[in-house]
Amino acid sequence: MARGVVLMSGGIDSPVTLYLMLRQGHDVVAVHLDNRPFTDDSPLEKILDHLRVLEARFDRKVPMYVVPHGPTQVTLMRNTDRHVGCVLCRRFMWRAAERVAIRENATFLATGEALGQVASQTLSNMRTATASVGLPIVRPLVGLDKQEIEAIAREIGTYAISTRPGVCCQAVPDRPATRTSLLQIQREEDRIDVEQILDDCVRRAVVM
Repeated sequence: MARGVVLMSGGIDSPVTLYLMLRQGHDVVAVHLDNRPFTDDSPLEKILDHLRVLEARFDRKVPMYVVPHGPTQVTLMRNTDRHVGCVLCRRFMWRAAERVAIRENATFLATGEALGQVASQTLSNMRTATASVGLPIVRPLVGLDKQEIEAIAREIGTYAISTRPGVCCQAVPDRPATRTSLLQIQREEDRIDVEQILDDCVRRAVVM
């Protein structure tokens, strides 16, 4: 089976994705983009508990990289159009995960995205966001609705963890764009030093 990197948040979807990848026998590495100070400690705490549940279920360890993403958010908020902030945020998440994948000799990225659930997951925005990376992206939940995903989460024991209280991301703009073009996003990124931002955050990543 292939080796891949799974993007992990503290929500319901990403542990279900990790479960499906492990069930299929893939060798996986988890990556969490730590969004503090725009959230609290709860996402990381939830992910660590998700990993404990799934590691026990499959009797295997899942290494996890924690990549600081808060400084990236600060730079984006100060220098780019806030309406496209979610897409820019996702592009940096994908890039950071791809760098970890290269370091770990992984051949694909995986995410808990399900089409249309939030602003960054419209077809237009997903296409624009993932144009930032070259590795294949696996989305095992993309055709499921929320009720189906929640049913799996309950079955595997991660739902109660995911729904514990916590602070939602405070960097989300009031009116996030639901349709973006690659040219529009590239113009916004011309205002910042993309490579320097990536170098800084990946260099400071911690392996749990």
